[in-house]
Amino acid sequence: MSVRELLDRAREGRELTFDEAVLLCGAQGTDLDALVATADAQRREQCGDEVGYVVNRNVNFTNVCVKACKFCAFSRATRSEEGYFLGVDEIVRRVVEAHELGATEVCIQAGLPPGVDGRIYVDICQAVKRAVPSIHVHAFSPEEIKYGAVLSGLSFREYLEELAAAGLGSLPGTSAEILDDVVRDRIAPGRITTGEWIEVITAAHAIGLPTTSTIMFGHLESDVERMRHLILLRTIQQETCGFTEFVPLSFVHQEAPLFLKRRVLGVRPGATEGEVIRFFAIARLLLGRTFRNLQASWVKQGLPLATRLLACGANDLGGTLMNESISTSAGAEHGQFVSPRQMREAIRGAGRAPVERSTKYATLRVFGPVERDEDAGPLDRIDDPVARFGTYRGLTQDAQVRFRRRVP
Repeated sequence: MSVRELLDRAREGRELTFDEAVLLCGAQGTDLDALVATADAQRREQCGDEVGYVVNRNVNFTNVCVKACKFCAFSRATRSEEGYFLGVDEIVRRVVEAHELGATEVCIQAGLPPGVDGRIYVDICQAVKRAVPSIHVHAFSPEEIKYGAVLSGLSFREYLEELAAAGLGSLPGTSAEILDDVVRDRIAPGRITTGEWIEVITAAHAIGLPTTSTIMFGHLESDVERMRHLILLRTIQQETCGFTEFVPLSFVHQEAPLFLKRRVLGVRPGATEGEVIRFFAIARLLLGRTFRNLQASWVKQGLPLATRLLACGANDLGGTLMNESISTSAGAEHGQFVSPRQMREAIRGAGRAPVERSTKYATLRVFGPVERDEDAGPLDRIDDPVARFGTYRGLTQDAQVRFRRRVP
């Protein structure tokens, strides 16, 4: 079957198979143009011309981790002079500041610090919600859920129920990388397994906690493994309807040990721009009607390419972030903050309508085709975000938050 025939099937609303998806991975030239156009048409049918963004803040409260994933440039060992740890009071201070600046969401993720109590994540949620009851707490990867559950002696579901009672609103579907254990064992031995990731995600969905879903691509994986990953996400979504979005994340290689130290053969320096465009288009078609929202990450791709992806199936640009540590530490050069106004300008530049949304994709504010003075919020008025919010490097050099101070 040709690429054009497959695209005709997609236009008719037929579900693409795994083999058909792999065939689309070879689309080039006019076939690629047709693939992108078909994905854009399906996006328009599912989502219209509105493009969302969320006003949020990242809080990566520690970079110290008991694991040493080969792709991760963020984590530090317990005795590292660059290991930091933000206490609950500082986490809350950052959340309060973000809320005062218009944030509706706080995204909390970190390393797996040794020597902590299993209730650490519960305590964080409770403290944040006491301080800012209206903030949506989007927090803790499946790897962190596994860590907290094991430390607490609870099942994944029991631990998630405790977190939900403490105020957790949703989970990021990170720590997925590639949901193939052969590849996982090469890039991150000892990482949460595919089966465990699925167990955490489906347990969250079962108790009413929505999650995002992700993939990290452009390192060791093949087209076959990418498509298996997408089919797996589609199957879960058909069973649970618990994913709010899919976020493809291109591998940032510059400082990643997996690439720098060459300990694993065949590691690539991230996906090419053409690969990213093709993958987004395929994701829109393969995930089909089960996924409404496909997010382009400006942190990974840069805002110009993320904006281009709005014509390749994407309908969302993610969050303002304010702080960004994980991609930055790996060598991403796109900054740690994009203001709401910059988001709106990028969206309008793509010929689309900007919308501020909630974490769960409820529309909070719709903006017109021209920026007005009254559209500006407090985040748009910050001249120096680095001075205001600090940096990852600053945290690693700050003796006051050094993790070693916590070690006997």
